[in-house]
Amino acid sequence: MNSKTVRLGSPRRGLRGVVLGVAVVAALLTTTACQGDDQAAPPPTAAPSGSASAGGSTSSAAPSGSASAGGSTPETAAPTGDSGTGSSTPTPTATGSGDSGETGGGNGTQYADCEADGLTTAVEPQDERGETPRHFLLTVTNKAKTPCVLNDAPQVRLKAGNDAPIVQTLGEPDGEPVVVEGGGKAYAGLYVFGNDEGGEAEYDQSDRFTATLVAGEGTELSGTLIFDLPDGLDTVSVDDAARVNGWAGTEGLAMRPITQL
Repeated sequence: MNSKTVRLGSPRRGLRGVVLGVAVVAALLTTTACQGDDQAAPPPTAAPSGSASAGGSTSSAAPSGSASAGGSTPETAAPTGDSGTGSSTPTPTATGSGDSGETGGGNGTQYADCEADGLTTAVEPQDERGETPRHFLLTVTNKAKTPCVLNDAPQVRLKAGNDAPIVQTLGEPDGEPVVVEGGGKAYAGLYVFGNDEGGEAEYDQSDRFTATLVAGEGTELSGTLIFDLPDGLDTVSVDDAARVNGWAGTEGLAMRPITQL
């Protein structure tokens, strides 16, 4: 009986095929892994300011005051009134104050001293009607449109002539100058004789008062004013008890100390 023998393939050939298949698969896996490593992005490097990196983005250190890498803008300190100290701007000083010799003989203001020929004068008794007048208000008016300055107290004489004694000032005169506005007024209080309760005192008589203006530094004189007595009063009694109060901006300030004598 004829029989067919089935020939099986060589075992060595089958084993080699399997080995080759495994090698191919391993090679493919190795290639894939290599490609994954090759395609990994390189670590970022700092690019120059204004230039783009290989990936198309700009990478640079953000300068002070510009947007940071996260997109937020850092707050900057608001400017202060000085150079970095953080303190407020100093309050400007007041204008118009001067020093010795600036104007008006150093009277401490921006205005010149008043001149005698730039002032008009007036005298007004301050006693009750029927009483012997001995308290007087001296008034000066600035004829100019610009302010001028009166210093200390006027040097008042109750008798004619420059040889007549100067009336003593009542207390210390105010050291602040009086600024007389254009067309404005200033005042001084005058007491001309003491109280003679016994009625035996003898008084001198005067028909006018004179007053010399004092310059800002107190060492120079700047003119003499004449105060004529008001109508109806020819002369007044005077003696060495007379006192004068310094220049003031109001009648009350000028007369209040005088009326207490």
